[in-house]
Amino acid sequence: MGIRQKLLSFLFSQLILVLMVSNHSNAMGLKLGYYHKTCPNAESIISKTTYRFISRAPTLAAPLLRMHFHDCFVRGCDGSVLLNSTKTNISEKDAIPNQSLRGYHVIDAVKSAVEEACPGVVSCADILALVARDSVSMIHGPYWKVPLGRRDGRVSILNEVFAELPAPFANITQLKQMFAAKGLNTKDLAVLSGGHTIGTSHCLGFTNRLYNFTGKGDTDPSMDPNYIVKLKHKCKPRDTITLVEMDPGSFKTFDDAYYTLVAKRRGLFQSDSALLDDLETKAYVILQASTHGSTFAKDFAESMVKMGQVGVLTGNQGEIRKHCALVN
Repeated sequence: MGIRQKLLSFLFSQLILVLMVSNHSNAMGLKLGYYHKTCPNAESIISKTTYRFISRAPTLAAPLLRMHFHDCFVRGCDGSVLLNSTKTNISEKDAIPNQSLRGYHVIDAVKSAVEEACPGVVSCADILALVARDSVSMIHGPYWKVPLGRRDGRVSILNEVFAELPAPFANITQLKQMFAAKGLNTKDLAVLSGGHTIGTSHCLGFTNRLYNFTGKGDTDPSMDPNYIVKLKHKCKPRDTITLVEMDPGSFKTFDDAYYTLVAKRRGLFQSDSALLDDLETKAYVILQASTHGSTFAKDFAESMVKMGQVGVLTGNQGEIRKHCALVN
C-alpha cells in the first residue's frame, strides 16, 4: 500500500472515531473529581449543607430526587427546572407536574455556601445532581459517585415539560418510548421507578383510578380492589389537597418495598402498575419483590449515573449561574 493510500486509510479511520465519540453526546465531558483543582471542597460543602436540611426534614429527600429527575428529562440535566418564570416566559418550574416540587431553598442554600468558597465555579446542574445523591444516601439509600462538569442552561419552557416528562398516567409503551428517547433502556425504567419508594403524592395523581377510570364511574381493574377501598377513605373525588404516601409505612426510608407493593397490584400510579405489563419490567419487579431488593441498590446507583448524563451541557456551552433561579 502506498503512502498516500495509508494516509487516506488512517484519516478515514480517525473520522469514524470522531463520529463515534461525538455521538456519545457530551457525557464524555463529565468526570469524577471535576472540581478537584478549581473548588476542592465543593462536594464536602454540598454534602454538609444538604445534611443540615435532610437531618431535620428527611421527607425533603424525595422531592429533591424528583427535582433532579424532572430536570434531566426536560432539556437534559442542565438546571432548567430551577429557573424562575419571567415577564416574557413561563418556565418549567410553573408547569403542573413541577408545582408539587419542594426543596428549592435547599438548592439555594447549597449554592450560596459553594459560591462563598468558590465564586462562579460550580454549576447549579451539578449541585442538583449531588444534592439528589446525598439526600438518597442520607435516608439509607445507595451512594454513587457523580461525574461532574455540567453547565447550566439558559432556557426553560413550560410546554416542554408536558412533551418530555413521563406522566403518572402513562402506559408501558409510552414510558419505554420516553425513556428510550433519553438513552435509557427498559431496565433503567424499572429501576428508576423504584424512586417511588420515598415520597408522597396529591390525590389528583391517581383519583381517576379510584372513581372514573374509563369515564363510566369505574375503578382501575389493574389495582387491588382492597387497596382502592383504603385509598377512597383518604381521597374524595375532587380532593386536590390531601397527600398520600407512595410507599405506605416506609415512605421516608429508601428501601425495596416499592416492588413488593407493585407486585401486589398496589402501585399508586398507572405508571407503577404499567411495570407489570411488560415481560422485562415485570421480571425485574418480581425479582426485587422476591429477594428483598437483592440488586436494587446497585442497579439504582448505576441508572442514576446514566440518567445524570442525559443531554448535559459541557465545555463552553451554557453558563455557570450565580443564582440558580436566574440566568446571568
